Amino acid sequence: MSENNLLANPEPLYEDTLDGGCHWSFRVKKGKTLRLTDLEGGANVGMLFYNPNDLLERYNAPDTLKCQHTFKLTAGHCLYSDMGRIFCSITADSFGWHDTVCGNLTRRMIAERWGEKTYQDYRNDWTRSGYDSFLVELAKYGLGRRDMAANLNLFSKVVTDGAGNLRLDSDAAAAGASVDLRFEMDTLVLFHTCPHPLNQAPGYPKKPVRYTFFDSAPLAEDDPCRNACPENRRGFANTALYTELHL
Repeated sequence: MSENNLLANPEPLYEDTLDGGCHWSFRVKKGKTLRLTDLEGGANVGMLFYNPNDLLERYNAPDTLKCQHTFKLTAGHCLYSDMGRIFCSITADSFGWHDTVCGNLTRRMIAERWGEKTYQDYRNDWTRSGYDSFLVELAKYGLGRRDMAANLNLFSKVVTDGAGNLRLDSDAAAAGASVDLRFEMDTLVLFHTCPHPLNQAPGYPKKPVRYTFFDSAPLAEDDPCRNACPENRRGFANTALYTELHL
C-alpha cells in the first residue's frame, strides 16, 4: 500500500512552519494525518502525546518499544498510550530512524554547551531547552513536571559504539525528510524543535520544521501498521473499542 493510498486527499488541510528552538501544542482529531518535514536537514522534533479527554493517559515509550520489539521508530510502527491504545501510526517515513530514549536537553545542559542566552537579553534569538518547552506547553492544560513522560525525537538517529555509548549520527541529516503520523484517536500533541540532547554542533542549532495536516483514508484490512505484528492488531482493536463506544 503506497503512502498516497493512506490519505483521503493529497491536498493539505493546513500547513505552516515552526522555526527552530520553538514549541507548540494542538489537538488532532481521529482520522487526520500530520506530516512533519525537516526543511534544511538536521532538525529535531521532540514529541509527547496525551488523551485530551483524559489527560492522565499519555504516551508510553516502554510499551511502544517492547510490544513492537524495536529500539527505533519508523514506518509501520505505532505510538502507544499507557492504556494500551494507539495515539497514532507512522504511515510514511523517508528518514527511517527516529530516537526513542534520549529525552530532552535542559537549560543547564544548554548553558554548559552553548552558553546561556536569555529572552531579556536576546529576544527571539534566545536559547530554549526541550524540557522547558514541554513544561510551557503542559502548563496550558493544567499539567506540570509530574505529567512529563519519556518523549520521542523525530529526525534524530542515534548510534552506539562497541562500549554501548550513544551518539547522534549527524550524517543522517537530510533536507526534505518527512514523516507522516496518522491519528487513530483524538490526541493532544506537544512538540518542540529544540536540539537533540546529543547534538554537539558548535553553535545552538535552529532548524525549522514544516507541519501539514491531511484527511486520512479509512483504515484498510491490509493496513501495514495494523498488521505489522499481533500486538498492533490488539492495539487497534483496543483503540476502536474506546473511540467507537466510549467517546
